[in-house]
Amino acid sequence: MHGTILLLLKRYVQTQYDHSTWVNLLELAGLSGASFDHKTVYPDENLYALVAQAAAAAGVSAGELHERFGEYLVPDLMYMYQKLVDPAWRTLDMLEHTEYTMHHQVRREHAENAPPVLSVKRLSKNEVQIDYVSARRMGGLAVGIVRGLAAYYDEADRIVVTPTTSADGQQVSIYVRRN
Repeated sequence: MHGTILLLLKRYVQTQYDHSTWVNLLELAGLSGASFDHKTVYPDENLYALVAQAAAAAGVSAGELHERFGEYLVPDLMYMYQKLVDPAWRTLDMLEHTEYTMHHQVRREHAENAPPVLSVKRLSKNEVQIDYVSARRMGGLAVGIVRGLAAYYDEADRIVVTPTTSADGQQVSIYVRRN
Protein backbone atom coordinates (compact mmCIF):
# COMPACT_ATOMS: atom_id res chain seq x y z
CA MET A 1 0.00 0.00 0.00
CA HIS A 2 1.38 3.36 -1.00
CA GLY A 3 2.37 5.50 1.97
CA THR A 4 0.20 8.37 0.73
CA ILE A 5 -2.92 6.27 1.42
CA LEU A 6 -1.71 5.47 4.94
CA LEU A 7 -0.94 9.15 5.58
CA LEU A 8 -4.41 10.09 4.36
CA LEU A 9 -5.91 7.42 6.64
CA LYS A 10 -4.01 9.00 9.52
CA ARG A 11 -5.41 12.42 8.63
CA TYR A 12 -8.91 10.95 8.24
CA VAL A 13 -8.76 9.44 11.73
CA GLN A 14 -7.34 12.64 13.20
CA THR A 15 -10.04 14.83 11.62
CA GLN A 16 -12.88 12.47 12.52
CA TYR A 17 -11.59 11.86 16.04
CA ASP A 18 -8.21 13.12 17.25
CA HIS A 19 -4.49 12.35 17.30
CA SER A 20 -4.72 10.11 20.36
CA THR A 21 -7.20 7.90 18.48
CA TRP A 22 -4.61 7.43 15.73
CA VAL A 23 -1.93 6.53 18.28
CA ASN A 24 -4.34 4.06 19.90
CA LEU A 25 -5.18 2.48 16.52
CA LEU A 26 -1.49 2.01 15.77
CA GLU A 27 -1.07 0.23 19.08
CA LEU A 28 -4.15 -1.97 18.63
CA ALA A 29 -3.01 -2.85 15.10
CA GLY A 30 0.40 -3.93 16.39
CA LEU A 31 2.11 -0.97 14.74
CA SER A 32 3.06 1.08 17.81
CA GLY A 33 5.36 3.92 16.93
CA ALA A 34 5.06 3.29 13.19
CA SER A 35 5.32 6.26 10.90
CA PHE A 36 4.63 6.37 7.20
CA ASP A 37 5.95 8.54 4.40
CA HIS A 38 4.49 9.31 0.99
CA LYS A 39 7.43 7.88 -0.98
CA THR A 40 7.33 4.36 0.43
CA VAL A 41 5.15 1.35 -0.31
CA TYR A 42 4.16 -0.59 2.83
CA PRO A 43 2.70 -4.07 3.31
CA ASP A 44 -1.06 -4.11 2.66
CA GLU A 45 -1.47 -5.75 6.06
CA ASN A 46 -0.71 -2.39 7.71
CA LEU A 47 -3.77 -0.82 6.12
CA TYR A 48 -5.95 -3.88 6.80
CA ALA A 49 -5.00 -3.87 10.48
CA LEU A 50 -5.58 -0.14 10.87
CA VAL A 51 -8.92 -0.21 9.04
CA ALA A 52 -10.08 -3.20 11.11
CA GLN A 53 -9.25 -1.38 14.34
CA ALA A 54 -10.77 1.91 13.15
CA ALA A 55 -13.96 0.14 12.06
CA ALA A 56 -14.26 -1.61 15.42
CA ALA A 57 -13.73 1.70 17.24
CA ALA A 58 -16.37 3.40 15.06
CA GLY A 59 -18.80 0.49 15.43
CA VAL A 60 -19.05 -0.13 11.68
CA SER A 61 -17.87 -2.85 9.32
CA ALA A 62 -14.51 -2.58 7.58
CA GLY A 63 -16.42 -2.21 4.30
CA GLU A 64 -18.36 0.77 5.65
CA LEU A 65 -15.15 2.37 6.90
CA HIS A 66 -13.55 1.79 3.48
CA GLU A 67 -16.51 3.60 1.88
CA ARG A 68 -16.26 6.56 4.26
CA PHE A 69 -12.52 6.76 3.77
CA GLY A 70 -12.95 6.54 -0.02
CA GLU A 71 -15.28 9.54 0.04
CA TYR A 72 -12.79 11.43 2.18
CA LEU A 73 -9.90 10.70 -0.21
CA VAL A 74 -11.38 12.35 -3.28
CA PRO A 75 -10.34 16.00 -2.80
CA ASP A 76 -6.74 14.94 -2.18
CA LEU A 77 -6.74 12.53 -5.13
CA MET A 78 -8.17 15.22 -7.39
CA TYR A 79 -5.48 17.63 -6.24
CA MET A 80 -2.70 15.10 -6.79
CA TYR A 81 -3.89 14.22 -10.29
CA GLN A 82 -5.32 17.57 -11.40
CA LYS A 83 -2.95 17.81 -14.36
CA LEU A 84 -4.44 14.58 -15.77
CA VAL A 85 -8.08 15.62 -15.38
CA ASP A 86 -9.94 17.37 -18.18
CA PRO A 87 -11.78 20.35 -16.64
CA ALA A 88 -14.85 19.48 -18.75
CA TRP A 89 -15.21 16.07 -17.09
CA ARG A 90 -18.00 15.32 -14.65
CA THR A 91 -18.44 12.27 -12.40
CA LEU A 92 -19.14 9.65 -15.09
CA ASP A 93 -16.40 11.00 -17.35
CA MET A 94 -13.91 10.85 -14.50
CA LEU A 95 -14.85 7.24 -13.81
CA GLU A 96 -14.55 6.37 -17.47
CA HIS A 97 -11.01 7.78 -17.67
CA THR A 98 -9.51 6.81 -14.28
CA GLU A 99 -7.86 3.58 -15.41
CA TYR A 100 -6.09 5.09 -18.39
CA THR A 101 -5.07 8.33 -16.70
CA MET A 102 -4.48 8.15 -12.95
CA HIS A 103 -3.96 4.40 -12.54
CA HIS A 104 -1.69 4.26 -15.59
CA GLN A 105 0.50 7.00 -14.09
CA VAL A 106 0.61 5.32 -10.66
CA ARG A 107 1.75 2.04 -12.22
CA ARG A 108 4.35 3.83 -14.34
CA GLU A 109 5.80 5.89 -11.48
CA HIS A 110 5.55 3.23 -8.78
CA ALA A 111 5.99 -0.23 -10.29
CA GLU A 112 5.69 -1.84 -6.84
CA ASN A 113 2.30 -0.25 -6.26
CA ALA A 114 -0.77 -1.94 -7.63
CA PRO A 115 -3.94 0.12 -7.85
CA PRO A 116 -7.01 -1.92 -8.74
CA VAL A 117 -7.70 -2.63 -12.36
CA LEU A 118 -10.86 -0.83 -13.43
CA SER A 119 -12.75 -1.85 -16.51
CA VAL A 120 -15.31 0.88 -17.08
CA LYS A 121 -17.97 0.56 -19.72
CA ARG A 122 -20.07 3.55 -20.69
CA LEU A 123 -23.56 2.06 -21.02
CA SER A 124 -25.21 5.34 -21.99
CA LYS A 125 -24.76 9.08 -21.54
CA ASN A 126 -25.95 8.65 -17.94
CA GLU A 127 -24.68 5.20 -16.95
CA VAL A 128 -21.39 3.38 -16.41
CA GLN A 129 -20.55 -0.10 -15.26
CA ILE A 130 -17.30 -0.45 -13.30
CA ASP A 131 -15.63 -3.81 -12.89
CA TYR A 132 -13.06 -3.52 -10.11
CA VAL A 133 -10.39 -6.23 -9.84
CA SER A 134 -7.90 -6.33 -6.98
CA ALA A 135 -6.49 -8.99 -4.70
CA ARG A 136 -6.74 -6.34 -1.96
CA ARG A 137 -10.53 -6.82 -1.85
CA MET A 138 -11.26 -3.17 -1.11
CA GLY A 139 -14.21 -2.55 -3.40
CA GLY A 140 -15.81 -0.54 -0.60
CA LEU A 141 -13.06 2.02 -1.06
CA ALA A 142 -13.96 2.23 -4.77
CA VAL A 143 -17.65 2.70 -3.92
CA GLY A 144 -16.71 5.51 -1.54
CA ILE A 145 -14.48 7.14 -4.14
CA VAL A 146 -17.36 7.10 -6.65
CA ARG A 147 -19.61 8.80 -4.08
CA GLY A 148 -16.82 11.24 -3.26
CA LEU A 149 -16.40 12.09 -6.93
CA ALA A 150 -20.13 12.78 -7.19
CA ALA A 151 -19.84 15.17 -4.24
CA TYR A 152 -16.69 16.75 -5.71
CA TYR A 153 -18.54 17.47 -8.96
CA ASP A 154 -21.65 18.70 -7.09
CA GLU A 155 -23.66 15.78 -8.43
CA ALA A 156 -24.17 13.80 -5.21
CA ASP A 157 -27.93 14.30 -5.36
CA ARG A 158 -28.02 13.04 -8.97
CA ILE A 159 -25.62 10.07 -8.86
CA VAL A 160 -26.81 6.64 -7.76
CA VAL A 161 -24.06 4.14 -6.89
CA THR A 162 -25.06 0.49 -6.70
CA PRO A 163 -22.55 -2.29 -6.01
CA THR A 164 -23.99 -5.30 -7.86
CA THR A 165 -21.66 -7.79 -6.17
CA SER A 166 -20.22 -8.01 -2.68
CA ALA A 167 -17.92 -5.03 -2.11
CA ASP A 168 -15.33 -7.18 -0.32
CA GLY A 169 -14.65 -9.50 -3.24
CA GLN A 170 -11.64 -9.67 -5.50
CA GLN A 171 -13.93 -8.74 -8.39
CA VAL A 172 -16.58 -6.13 -7.69
CA SER A 173 -19.12 -4.69 -10.11
CA ILE A 174 -20.46 -1.21 -9.47
CA TYR A 175 -23.30 0.33 -11.46
CA VAL A 176 -23.40 4.13 -11.53
CA ARG A 177 -26.28 6.19 -12.93
CA ARG A 178 -26.83 9.93 -13.18
CA ASN A 179 -30.49 10.90 -12.77
